[in-house]
Amino acid sequence: MPDLGEHSMSEQWFADCGGLDNFLAEYWQRKPLLIRQALPGFSSPLEADELAGLALEEDIESRLIVESKASPYWTLQCGPFAEESFQSLPASHWTLLVQAVDQWVPEVHDLLRHFDFLPQWRVDDIMISYAADQGSVGPHFDQYDVFLLQADGQRRWRLGQHCDANTPLLKGPALSIIDNFEQSEEWLLEPGDMLYLPPGLAHWGIAEGECMTYSVGFRAPRASELIGDLATELLSKSSGNGSGTGELIYRDPTLTATMAKGVIDDSFIDEVKNLLLRQLDDKEQLAQWFARFMTTRKYPDLDLETEPDDDAEEHSPSSIHFDGDTLLTRHPASRFAALAGDPANLAVDGELYPCSQAFATRLADSRSLQISELGTLEVQDQALLDTLLDNGSLLIDG
Repeated sequence: MPDLGEHSMSEQWFADCGGLDNFLAEYWQRKPLLIRQALPGFSSPLEADELAGLALEEDIESRLIVESKASPYWTLQCGPFAEESFQSLPASHWTLLVQAVDQWVPEVHDLLRHFDFLPQWRVDDIMISYAADQGSVGPHFDQYDVFLLQADGQRRWRLGQHCDANTPLLKGPALSIIDNFEQSEEWLLEPGDMLYLPPGLAHWGIAEGECMTYSVGFRAPRASELIGDLATELLSKSSGNGSGTGELIYRDPTLTATMAKGVIDDSFIDEVKNLLLRQLDDKEQLAQWFARFMTTRKYPDLDLETEPDDDAEEHSPSSIHFDGDTLLTRHPASRFAALAGDPANLAVDGELYPCSQAFATRLADSRSLQISELGTLEVQDQALLDTLLDNGSLLIDG
């Protein structure tokens, strides 16, 4: 893997399409972009056997897709797998996909720094797929943004139509395979090449020989998911407020005798709509909930593993001596975001912590930093730093 330097390569990536600002305005969530040699000389830090080893682990999400000539054409198996699963595979036409490899392999996680031109809390994960010759997952579309980095071998990408919930899908496969793929473009990607795809665009990647592809995906929660989580939070706050004082309460519109019979009058619906909109109009409450929601870890039920030295003595964070060169790194599974305010808030792994604005912004924008970059800490900020080290969201590097 080449030394890619400390700075993002985004300026080089988007030079041919008018620069980063033009990419964000004209391409992001709108149309695809092929970036030749986005990472020159790149090769996967993970071998195919090592990727297969991750797929054996119970805590790691993985899938195996095998293509055949008969219906349902593509079959899906979900991990964890046994070693025998791989020994019985055909010589071609299959793909292994492993999610969130950035949480388990530091060299893969390090790639995320090149995508910091987008909000870090928008990142979902880096999925890695290994395909035997002619392996693919079929023509399909996703509802999220993704950068497809070719790591090893070659993959031919065919792009098709824009899709939505009404796009016909093949009957039978457990996968969402497009029934009538309409190809519009075709590109062969070599190691180091990268393809950006917006949500809803049909695509079909086929391996030419063995190949490995890294998919840097970005979170795209559905409206129902957002509403459900917000409702849960509001209910939680309501149950903690015994009398319910201060809450918005439903009230009837101006009634008439005729409204007691027949169908529900539209004025009732308007009243409910206005009540919900007034609830959402609390921007501070909405911002705090959104920060918690977007920083919740991908797998919140998995404990953060800090891998302590068995021979080392245990110390509380406040007893550790920091010098200016001490390097702090974010746990690869953790998510950080900053909120403005007085005090400001730092959202970490679904929790909000009051702190100074400078402290919140610095930690939210830095995947790693030296202690000296934080300057002289206020008492509240020092206490929060201790908390984050104690719960494993921040780690001491080295």
